[in-house]
Amino acid sequence: MSDTRSILIADDDRAIRTVLSQALSRAGYNVRATSSASTLWRWVEDGEGDLVITDVVMPDENGLDLLPRMKRVRPDLRVVVMSAQSTFTTAVKAAQRGAFEYLPKPFDLKELLAVVERALARPATALAEEEAAESTERLPLIGRSPAMQEIYRTVARLTTADLTVMVTGESGTGKELIARALHDYGKRRQGPFVAINMAAIPRELIESELFGHERGAFTGALTRGIGRFEQAAGGTLFLDEIGDMPAEAQTRLLRVLQEGEFTTVGGRTPIKANVRIVAATHRDLRASIRAGLFREDLFYRLNVVPIRLPPLRERTEDIPLLARHFLERARAAGLPAKTLSPEALERLKRHSWPGNARELENLMRRLAALYPQEVIGEEAVAAELAEAEAPSDGAPRSTETLEQAVERHLKLFMAAHKDGMPIRDLHERVISEVERPLLRLALSATRGNQIKAAALLGLNRNTLRKKLRDLDLPVVRGLS
Repeated sequence: MSDTRSILIADDDRAIRTVLSQALSRAGYNVRATSSASTLWRWVEDGEGDLVITDVVMPDENGLDLLPRMKRVRPDLRVVVMSAQSTFTTAVKAAQRGAFEYLPKPFDLKELLAVVERALARPATALAEEEAAESTERLPLIGRSPAMQEIYRTVARLTTADLTVMVTGESGTGKELIARALHDYGKRRQGPFVAINMAAIPRELIESELFGHERGAFTGALTRGIGRFEQAAGGTLFLDEIGDMPAEAQTRLLRVLQEGEFTTVGGRTPIKANVRIVAATHRDLRASIRAGLFREDLFYRLNVVPIRLPPLRERTEDIPLLARHFLERARAAGLPAKTLSPEALERLKRHSWPGNARELENLMRRLAALYPQEVIGEEAVAAELAEAEAPSDGAPRSTETLEQAVERHLKLFMAAHKDGMPIRDLHERVISEVERPLLRLALSATRGNQIKAAALLGLNRNTLRKKLRDLDLPVVRGLS
């Protein structure tokens, strides 16, 4: 390795400066280190350094604010950003302001050395345009686990590109949040974000919903219909539950991805598809391909950049942060302010979370609405989780009839409303705590046959399927 390569380090932590300086010097680099952003800026202006490694928070200036200035005077200078504020927005800001890489603290020295080697070896690439607007009122993604940090970095890199992304993960892990983050922080953020759930639309209407239709194209088409591709022009189209797309629509979507244009149902004039596509599914699409249910060529067109969201049970260290965030969100929605005791947080970590982050948010809203104490203890959490962990065969609590379950819940709701619970939150509780056992009971009575269960409940089958998905209830396909 040439000893002419020099690295500039800026960090107000002396221990980190020492460790980095020693490790990089042993690797054969010339190193200069400072605790001051102004000193780093002077070195960069003077043309020093082939690579910069900088912290975000320093006494005299924020490292992220310094990034655009460095990139203007030295466009080819690569900058690695480190931060103990390991949030999604930090990673995105670093990427959008031209950072070569973002590393959360504490970092692994081997990983940092690999990043340094890669940064100095690769030719310069086009830089991201500067961030036009900052939206930090709420974090679109939350978590400081290694798995989430890797997702932050991946999404941050993708905001400067226009690649098709496939997001996979269990229900409730936040797949739409990834799609929205890619849109809100990406090149197309000024355009529309349009989402469509394949599982919630009748199969015979999916092509019309996606591509639009001409007047008279089918029975009931009295006017021209605008499809989601046209609605999303200039923006992002989120295709949720892509694994539920029927074969005919898969063929048309593949043609759009190949040719960059589409025609409406009943139309002949091609329309340019000016959208970025983000697809998502909770299914194993490779298994669907083997079963002949999903086109392999479409899979590879959609799976340009795969992102797997881990289930909550694989990142339990993020549960306290998520729980506090959801309690704050509940407070902002009008529910009483609550906190969790350390014992309650530990109990949350031991739960398996089949409904993932969505289940955790629902639990936090229930605790905020129904428990009077300001600090929620382990007993309250355990009581709510015990009901969640009860057998999901559609039966009410042991020895309790459905009517008794409804009456019990209504008493809780009225007490909560008397204590100031808003009507909108009361309605959500009714849906969550009464509709869920009712749907389970109907499915149990019909042995999972959704057609019979829908008829029993007086619902349209597609409405039933949407409710099952929204409430994280199992969708049994074999008997439907």
